[in-house]
Amino acid sequence: MVLNLSVKEVRRALSARGSLLLVKSVEGIRYGEVVEVTLPSGESRVGQVIDVGKDVSVIQVFGGVSEVNVDSIKVRFKGETLKIPVSLDMFGRIFDGLGNPIDGGPRIIPEDWLDVNGAPLNPAMREPPSEFIETGISAIDALFSIVRGQKLPIFSGAGLPHNRIAAQIVRQATVRGKEERFAVVFAAIGVTYEEAYFFIESLKKAKNVENVISFINTASSPVIERIAVPRVALTTAEFLAWKHDIHVLVIMSDMTNYAEALRELSAAREEVPGRRGYPGYMYTDLATIYERAGKVTGKKGSVTQMPILTMPDDDITHPIPDLTGYITEGQIVLSRDMFRKGLYPPVDVLLSLSRLMKDGIGPGKTREDHYQVFMQMIAAYTEGQYLRELSAIIGAESLSERDRKYLNFADLFERRFINQGENERRDIETTLDLGWEVLSVLPEEELKLISVENIRKYHPKYRSSVRASVAADTQAG
Repeated sequence: MVLNLSVKEVRRALSARGSLLLVKSVEGIRYGEVVEVTLPSGESRVGQVIDVGKDVSVIQVFGGVSEVNVDSIKVRFKGETLKIPVSLDMFGRIFDGLGNPIDGGPRIIPEDWLDVNGAPLNPAMREPPSEFIETGISAIDALFSIVRGQKLPIFSGAGLPHNRIAAQIVRQATVRGKEERFAVVFAAIGVTYEEAYFFIESLKKAKNVENVISFINTASSPVIERIAVPRVALTTAEFLAWKHDIHVLVIMSDMTNYAEALRELSAAREEVPGRRGYPGYMYTDLATIYERAGKVTGKKGSVTQMPILTMPDDDITHPIPDLTGYITEGQIVLSRDMFRKGLYPPVDVLLSLSRLMKDGIGPGKTREDHYQVFMQMIAAYTEGQYLRELSAIIGAESLSERDRKYLNFADLFERRFINQGENERRDIETTLDLGWEVLSVLPEEELKLISVENIRKYHPKYRSSVRASVAADTQAG
């Protein structure tokens, strides 16, 4: 953090509540300003102004101050907001929530110091997202494709494998085309030490570690650091995208911990609570994070976001997923029923969607049959799910031959297509070919959403015939 030496000083604090320090207002101080707090022991702690009043200002102190004598505290206002050092040397490194190295390596030599609050993108300068990002996970790439500049959250629940999915995407994600550089910025927010250890070990073993920058914030860290870490990660991503023309995917887990920190901070400030105790400005606050994704006219880079949040009690109407859904462009929902079946990743296909998918797939981006295969699989799986419920009432033996084929498709779709190894990477061609393999259990006349040309080109029945013909010609030659 950079601290300006021209300071305003307050010799005495009024009171302290946990990590909040109340001081007499000083003329000229600003919201978000960095503060240096000197304790009676001589120890120095950093804080940030979170409320400015006519008589009293509130400071959030990293590390807390409730255990010390407030009469002996000295507060220095530094005249600038929280900044972090950024550099290309950050690649392959692991930092805490404020950008300090925690991997045993040296501090980076900064190219620049940037305000973590960033600057909102001018809507007139935004370009519509339209280029595919390959995660290597079939359920995402084929059914809920993410495109550069999009905001596509993962809605999970307690005990579901969202951390494993996040780590897998960090290891596997890439953009198609060798000429464009791609990077992943990963932020773990308020995780346990066990989760932090999992992420750190996973990141160290990743083959693409030289393209990954990680920020790990543990649950024992100060609340204000939890508020800062997604902004620190996004500031780093913007530096890579706008200054170095890199396509950046930002994965943040778990945004529910961020929202809980926001509620804790609001309660400490004695603000009037909104829904379920969360502050009324939580929608606006989340928007200041999510809206930092996008593509900008005249810039080659992009910032794409994949925030992960756990839904309390698996309630998708809870304020955190509810407000997130209003701001972002779709969601990938994890299913506890699929998880109980032993499927990974346990994606709830019928509750998930990517609103920008259609703009990022097709000829020249993925493959010309992608959208038709997606539509056909969703339609067939929906039919299969309906028939599962029906057969539970009237019995499978009462179903027609056609209906039993759809039941077979639903089972095969889950076991063969959705289910995937945690260390298994499938490119989009492999994924689409697998989709055709699963669809081939249905009669050809049932593939009504796929053109005859694509059926003749990609259906396994015809592809095997073509391969046999080519082999015969080769032998004859």
